[in-house]
Amino acid sequence: MKALLLAGAASFMAAPALAGPYVNIESNSAFLGSDYSGTVTETHVGYEADLGEDSAWYIQAGPAFVSPDGEDLSTELSGKVGIGTNLTENVNLYAEVAAMTNDSINLDEDASFGTKIGVKYTF
Repeated sequence: MKALLLAGAASFMAAPALAGPYVNIESNSAFLGSDYSGTVTETHVGYEADLGEDSAWYIQAGPAFVSPDGEDLSTELSGKVGIGTNLTENVNLYAEVAAMTNDSINLDEDASFGTKIGVKYTF
């Protein structure tokens, strides 16, 4: 499931365009070659806001429905927090941290974490 979480962490690229609350539904499936291993569907409520003129941040969380291939559906908690900043008119630097509970909605259990950092160039 960690591979699915890391795939899910790739959902946001660059700074958000508008400030305020939002809903984000995202489904990420994992494959190794042609071997399907499962899908995670996150249903998040979030908030995004500007940080000055060229930067923005967001936070979102909610249930994640985990569907491993050949196994029963389980429900976990997942969330993401991220930031993006325009370095130039065409270059955006972004970073995100994502987390999801494992095996039950129990914050005492170990959670999976994923991070990403990237640069986006717009033509």
